[in-house]
Amino acid sequence: MSSKYRRIACSFIAIEAVALTLSLGAARAEDQAPIVMKISTPTIHDIPDTYARNLGAALEKDSGGRIKVEVYPASQLGAIPRQIEGTQFGAIQCEVVPPEFMSGLDPRFGVLASPGLVDSQQHGQRLAGDPAVRNLMLSLGADKGLHGVGLFMAEPSDVVTKNPIRHLEDFKGKKLRIFASPFQSMAFQLLGVTPVAMSLGDVLPAIQQGAIDGAVTGMGPIANMHFVDTAKFVTMTNQPSIFIIAEVNAKWYEALPKDLQQLVDKDAAEQAIAINPIAIDLRGKTEVNYASSGGEEIKLPAAEQASMMKTLASVGADVSKSSPALAAAYKIVTDAATRTRQTASQ
Repeated sequence: MSSKYRRIACSFIAIEAVALTLSLGAARAEDQAPIVMKISTPTIHDIPDTYARNLGAALEKDSGGRIKVEVYPASQLGAIPRQIEGTQFGAIQCEVVPPEFMSGLDPRFGVLASPGLVDSQQHGQRLAGDPAVRNLMLSLGADKGLHGVGLFMAEPSDVVTKNPIRHLEDFKGKKLRIFASPFQSMAFQLLGVTPVAMSLGDVLPAIQQGAIDGAVTGMGPIANMHFVDTAKFVTMTNQPSIFIIAEVNAKWYEALPKDLQQLVDKDAAEQAIAINPIAIDLRGKTEVNYASSGGEEIKLPAAEQASMMKTLASVGADVSKSSPALAAAYKIVTDAATRTRQTASQ
């Protein structure tokens, strides 16, 4: 073969090699595995895991499948402390939990558990949507490996017990599970209760074994986790309110392409608003379901409910005195609670 034809043949080979490289590169890009996002929550068939599923559906749709979401409800990835640690260190990409369980990371995570902060589920939802409150709460885990993306109120909390609490006097001497927050521990100590901080997944076995007399929790877990078989009485204190925060692992978030970072922030914030009417509907349904399954829902006499709220009125201010940072955070949320309460009356 002449040198001329050898040069032509080599040129064709080079062109084919480049074309093959480009086609393989395109195929690899098309076949690239989606980014997995595990979302963990302690509840099942309830407000927090509904938010997680809705967020997952929005992210998968809006990312065009570049993010694949796996939702693990009912503490499948561990009790709440393990979910928090898993999200901090990257084994879990997102947790959807009450913020006060992260009070050990930063006491300011507990401020929304202050009793008497809001008057209703709707008021709490407005408070969670207040820009000052949202900016405060979502910024707290920044130095602990977390990036806050969503905040909303789930429902008021109530007290489920084996034996009925019909009057304030009945609280005295009871050992009750609380969320891990000094705002809750001080509040129930004032009612004569021995408070025991405990994750949701451990509550029902503890009641069954007699380790505790009952628990502070929402109607969602009470109804959906079949507490009625063990503890059929629910005292509807409506205090304190249960807020939920969505946190993602900071390193995972920072490794995302910029457009996907923006998408995670946007969809999480939008779903925190979209969950509000769903939360109100689910709260009403769980009350009906629990009563129809044989549970008894008790309201304290009006005068005793008012007396309880008067007793608990100083808890927020007293707990927040422990540090200037906590006091400043408490002022942010109480100022916002006043603003949103005034809006409701106008």
